[in-house]
Amino acid sequence: MPRIDSFLKLGLAQGCSDVHLAVGVPPMLRMNGDLMPIKFRELADSELESYVMEILSDSQKDIFYKGRDLDFSYVAEEGGRFRVNLFHKDTGVGAVFRHIPNEVPTLDSLNVPEVVRSFCDYHQGMVLVTGSTGTGKSTTLAAMIDHLNSTRSLNIISLEDPIEFVHPSKSSQVIQRELGTHLTSFADGVRSAMREDPDVILVGELRDADTISMAMTAAETGHLVLGTLHTTGAVKTIDRIIDALPGDLREQTKSFLSQSLKAVVTQVLVKTPDGRGRKAAMEILVNNRAIAKLIMTDQSHQIPAQLQMGRDVGMQMMDQALLAMIEAKEVDPDDAFRYASDKKRFQRFVTDSAILPVLDDGGKAQVG
Repeated sequence: MPRIDSFLKLGLAQGCSDVHLAVGVPPMLRMNGDLMPIKFRELADSELESYVMEILSDSQKDIFYKGRDLDFSYVAEEGGRFRVNLFHKDTGVGAVFRHIPNEVPTLDSLNVPEVVRSFCDYHQGMVLVTGSTGTGKSTTLAAMIDHLNSTRSLNIISLEDPIEFVHPSKSSQVIQRELGTHLTSFADGVRSAMREDPDVILVGELRDADTISMAMTAAETGHLVLGTLHTTGAVKTIDRIIDALPGDLREQTKSFLSQSLKAVVTQVLVKTPDGRGRKAAMEILVNNRAIAKLIMTDQSHQIPAQLQMGRDVGMQMMDQALLAMIEAKEVDPDDAFRYASDKKRFQRFVTDSAILPVLDDGGKAQVG
């Protein structure tokens, strides 16, 4: 058994989401959002490198020794599945192992707003799930793919880096392809997928202009495209896509977003009241005529007002979602406070006064 499996086994037994290994510190576990060291010595450079080399193929070793990072899936001998990022840093090697549950999550098990389920009913267009790293984007998308796989007869092509949840085909055919193993780039993957009679294309990350452009083409030509962006709100998502493409395509991009962008879900993970788990809070944009007009007229800054007024169609601001979850006692109010934009509205729920900043009249934290 590779020696690194011992750390992974310990992490799984503790219920952690990630295992961190880095030179100069002991192994650490991500527990409900917090990073905690385990009782072990600080890892030496040669020691950690020998651990990770035991789980790499010859081709992966060649890539890593050329100074490049690695992203890959790893299945420990005792069955745990992990998404791995292996990297170089100033003191040596580092690695992060993200645990991937064996069972594919369902929309019911995640208890997402009902409107998210309705996004799976679209036959074409683009639906984006956004948020910072580690906010559960992949989990939400996996649940959406599972819903499509269970309820419709489709050809679903999933492009991932790396493959995380494994989807056995049910009512649909699910084809999962991995960056670096089955395709050289997300853009090439989308280009190939469009020649493979797809109904749904999942793009693991819209990380560059070529990928965004190809995903837009797929969405415009009769396919449902699901994807992720590392953006922290609906407005920032729209602005990021417009800014990512060349200036001479600005009007064309705005036209696409106004017509083919169906929805944006932005999520954060907030601790539950008992501190033993985390729950996704979601900001939700559902594109309509009013939002499309704001996009076309460069008034995306007015979109939040539309989200606040769009509760009847499932729209909501992040602050609205957080407040509702606090009132329903689903999340820890102190942790929710950290994610709120208008913190003044959340002050009355906070139990730890030490986290309260000095606020200005607009509810924003004062700097300095």
